[in-house]
Amino acid sequence: MADLDLLHFEQLKAEVQAEYLKNHHPSYDEISKWKGIDIIYFQEDLRKKAKGNISEKSFYTYFKTVPSSKLPRIDMLNLLAIYAGYQSWYDFKKNHLFANEFISEHEKPSEIIVADEEIIEIPVEKPAETFLSTPEKAIPTIEKTTTAEIEPTIEETKTTVATSSSSPQRIFKNPLISLIKQYFWLISSVVLMTMVLILVFWQRIFATDYKFTFIDADRNTKIKDIIEIRVLKENETPIRYIINSGKDIEDDDVGVFRFPTQSKTLAMEVNSPFYRKDTIYRNLDPARTNETIELEPDVYAQALYYYSTNDISKKREELDKIISNNALIYQVFDNETYGVETLDKQKYIGLVTTPTTSLKNFKMIETKVSPETKKIILIKFKIQPDEITK
Repeated sequence: MADLDLLHFEQLKAEVQAEYLKNHHPSYDEISKWKGIDIIYFQEDLRKKAKGNISEKSFYTYFKTVPSSKLPRIDMLNLLAIYAGYQSWYDFKKNHLFANEFISEHEKPSEIIVADEEIIEIPVEKPAETFLSTPEKAIPTIEKTTTAEIEPTIEETKTTVATSSSSPQRIFKNPLISLIKQYFWLISSVVLMTMVLILVFWQRIFATDYKFTFIDADRNTKIKDIIEIRVLKENETPIRYIINSGKDIEDDDVGVFRFPTQSKTLAMEVNSPFYRKDTIYRNLDPARTNETIELEPDVYAQALYYYSTNDISKKREELDKIISNNALIYQVFDNETYGVETLDKQKYIGLVTTPTTSLKNFKMIETKVSPETKKIILIKFKIQPDEITK
């Protein structure tokens, strides 16, 4: 049955492709060769006709592999069937039955019929009540002991007393020494563990906590964009930190980097999508733990982001001015098969100036400006993927 479902899924993909080609002209007719902007336009058409969406990762998983080796979830199958003009995945299969294939109209659990049998009740016997009668009092019996049996016992008692009294020395034990010997290994283990913990957490226990607040040099306000910080240490690999990466950040933590250390100096490389990359050196003083650091805005990156997400009427003209004709433009994908796709200048401008719902997830990663031409020569961006929504 699973093999037949995979064949039906290949039929469904072909009808989805045919439905899309009625009103669109992608780079390739085969759906398995679509990528980048073709997938975005297909997602837009899917939302419009079927009132749902599939993520870019799901598209690469199920449409790029021909034939498919696994079947999507039923909600995705229903969504694609509706897009192709059917009521559901079940309706699609019903209209594409293979030879000798049968699909039950109503898949109900089979009813269990119990034959009429004589029910025999087996009475449960109650435990018999037992009445305990009061036993008669036992009459003690006194056995007669002869004088011959008592005399050896008296002699043994005398011998034991004589031996005990003739003991020449008595041994006294010190209770403190006994206690130390008994718990020696436990005390040693506790002392050793304490020393190990002190060595491991020495820097945290005795380190000074420094606070650095990053602000916009022009506006004198806290930077709310993501800031990547790489702490540089001699003969060591840089340690990477990301701040402003969460959605629910308190106002006191916006643009703030905290770093505990015992060192007297600190070197860090600071990078943010809309600010110039800078390497900052600080002489640390425990008496001054709060510092404010200004970052210079990257005017070109801010302008590029603005014209990529706002003011549609001016986008094309302004983007054409600030982007070099030979610019390297990369779109980053969140999947294991296709990590990066390159676009030319015109395709990028067409992508960001076409009003689609995907642009709400547009995210700028990196830009570079040529010092000679003052034009953008590198753009790296991504469109955050959406999961299936109904």
